[in-house]
Amino acid sequence: MTVRLNPYLSFRDNARDAIEFYHSVFGGELDISTFGEMNASEDPSEKDKVMHSVLTTPTGLALMASDTPNAMDYTPGDSISVSLSGDADDQDVLTGYYNGLVDGGTVTQPLVLAPWGDYFGMCQDKFGVNWLVNIAGEQSAPQ
Repeated sequence: MTVRLNPYLSFRDNARDAIEFYHSVFGGELDISTFGEMNASEDPSEKDKVMHSVLTTPTGLALMASDTPNAMDYTPGDSISVSLSGDADDQDVLTGYYNGLVDGGTVTQPLVLAPWGDYFGMCQDKFGVNWLVNIAGEQSAPQ
C-alpha cells in the first residue's frame, strides 16, 4: 500500500446522513462502523453514532467521516482533520510523521493499538491542524 492523505470530516449526530449523501454523489464503496460495534463508547446514546466511515471510489478518491462523541467539543467549521494511512510496510514513515506532527503540538490520542486492530493516533499540530494516523495490518508497536 502507498501512504495516503485523506480528508476526514467530523459531524455532530449526522455523519451517517452526510457520508451516505457523498456516496450518492461519488459512488464507490461505503463502509460504516458505529461506536457500539467497536465498543468505543460507554455512553449508550452513542451506540448508533458513526465512529468511522470511509467512502472509496473507483477513481481513487477516499473520504472519511465520523460523529464527534458527546464528551468532545464540536464547532462547525473546525470539523475537518487530515488522515494519514498506510500498512505495516509504511509503519516507520507514518510513525515518523506522527512524531514530527506532535512536536510543539498536542497529543489527542497516542499512537497505540486501536479496537479495530490497527495502530492509531491523533494529534493537533502547533498550528492547530488536527491529524489522524492509522497503520493497518500486522506491525510492531510504534517507537
